[in-house]
Amino acid sequence: MALPACAARALGPPLQPERGAPARTTCPRRHSRVEAELAASRPGSVAASVRAGPPRGVSRGFNSQPFLDEPLKASSSPAGAARTPLFALLPRGRRRRMHDLRRRWDLGSLCRALLTRGLAALGHSLKHVLGAIFSKIFGPLASVGNMDEKSNKLLLALVMLFLFAVIVLQYVCPGTECQLLRLQAFSSPMPDPYRSEDESSARFVPRYNFSRGDLLRKVDFDIKGDDLIVFLHIQKTGGTTFGRHLVRNIQLEQPCECRVGQKKCTCHRPGKRETWLFSRFSTGWSCGLHADWTELTSCVPAVVDGKRDARLRPSRNFHYITILRDPVSRYLSEWRHVQRGATWKASLHVCDGRPPTSEELPSCYTGDDWSGCPLKEFMDCPYNLANNRQVRMLSDLTLVGCYNLSVMPEKQRNKVLLESAKSNLKHMAFFGLTEFQRKTQYLFEKTFNMNFISPFTQYNTTRASSVEINEEIQKRIEGLNFLDMELYSYAKDLFLQRYQFMRQKEHQEARQKRQEQRKFLKGRFLQTHFQSQGQSQNPSQNPSQNPNLNANQNVTQNLIQNLTQNSSQKENRESRKQNPGQEQSDGSASNGTNDYIGSVEKWR
Repeated sequence: MALPACAARALGPPLQPERGAPARTTCPRRHSRVEAELAASRPGSVAASVRAGPPRGVSRGFNSQPFLDEPLKASSSPAGAARTPLFALLPRGRRRRMHDLRRRWDLGSLCRALLTRGLAALGHSLKHVLGAIFSKIFGPLASVGNMDEKSNKLLLALVMLFLFAVIVLQYVCPGTECQLLRLQAFSSPMPDPYRSEDESSARFVPRYNFSRGDLLRKVDFDIKGDDLIVFLHIQKTGGTTFGRHLVRNIQLEQPCECRVGQKKCTCHRPGKRETWLFSRFSTGWSCGLHADWTELTSCVPAVVDGKRDARLRPSRNFHYITILRDPVSRYLSEWRHVQRGATWKASLHVCDGRPPTSEELPSCYTGDDWSGCPLKEFMDCPYNLANNRQVRMLSDLTLVGCYNLSVMPEKQRNKVLLESAKSNLKHMAFFGLTEFQRKTQYLFEKTFNMNFISPFTQYNTTRASSVEINEEIQKRIEGLNFLDMELYSYAKDLFLQRYQFMRQKEHQEARQKRQEQRKFLKGRFLQTHFQSQGQSQNPSQNPSQNPNLNANQNVTQNLIQNLTQNSSQKENRESRKQNPGQEQSDGSASNGTNDYIGSVEKWR
């Protein structure tokens, strides 16, 4: 059997057909495997290197011609040696790698072909299934029994578009984090971004009476001046997250420089080589690991201005801030952290110029750490600093003799510590609560007149929330942290009252600004209107000789007063609708403050 003419032309001079075999005058698209084997069986023929092409339906690659594992034997004639394929001269390892590459190429082509045909068949089946379903549903209502091909294509396109939109929505807006998927977005046109974050009622009943100075916290902080923000970081209160917000998430003229791989950032004042923030992520633990109020108040001034002469030290203000957390959740979170090997051994606990002795502050464990300790053992240790940690870190320990428990009775000591912590917390420039992230962000922005770039995120799922405890254990934890429980109740009441006071003050300022704008626009419009009417008359006449002009001016003044009164009454009605049960003022912010403080008694 003769070799195909196309292969013969590629290999050299045409081969003579065998005797008795019909001559081939045309070059077929692909020769069969039988023809290739017959051509390869001829001794001394170069056609032995030609094999059958790929199966029908699979495209040929650039390396579709097979590579032999063994080198071809060249013909004894010079012509045969000249027609020897070049790949036969390659080393054995190179030919084998090229052969494996060809096999992988053919397998990939086959898989692509199968995938294309499979998707086409799946789309065709899906089209018929959907057509049958819709014909069953809408068949009795439609005048046409079966949908034509055009309707099927349109229906398939709509279904595919819907599925694509659902997939994109899941990527862009996963879970319940997307506000657009909540029913509140459809029930109210403009939802309050500072709604109650603990899913409780936004209106609460205040327990404590605070003055206007306690509620209005607005610090005149000039980042270009000499004042300093000092962050008191209490363990397991979310202080790490808030500390990162301070160095990475605030809009500043000169942002903090944070390098990859380094925990500390450089937060310099604009045009100065001096920091404006004293925290873990800006200056490090300069006063010790998790320094408390007693340590910071005595250490920070010495660290900041210690190298300067006393006469050259600026008179700066230190604005202390902190974050508090629910005592039970914080206690469980610290226990889980200690289980993983945390010890905080680097904490100095310096009080009155010296650290505590081992007798004053014994250790709860004997090894290197307390990893793997059960909750019962964690609660049984009487020297555990996790008990009432927030009160201890916010109070002035020098008032009770530091860590010496023999200075005064325990009951008196607890009372002094609690009152000191409440006083320090109330007079701080700012404090936030872990359970109210958005409100914490709002109060910080209003206090320091500094805005964050991205909003805070409320994480309701934490390590502490994953711990399942019964009511008995919870009661015991609350008993071990009874001072923290009372301090947190006090802090939460003060925090929410400050938030409502600032929000009401903001609404009053915005309403007053709108009233002034309306007064200005309405007065200017009426003045221009009547002036144009007066100029249209005889301008040479005296006002006394033109009584109509005086009458027009009087009418103008009366209209301005009436419009102003109507607008103020309308604003008051709108404010009463927004805040029912609260008295609204039509004057300055001071009246609004008195109204708020007076309404506290009504809420009680």
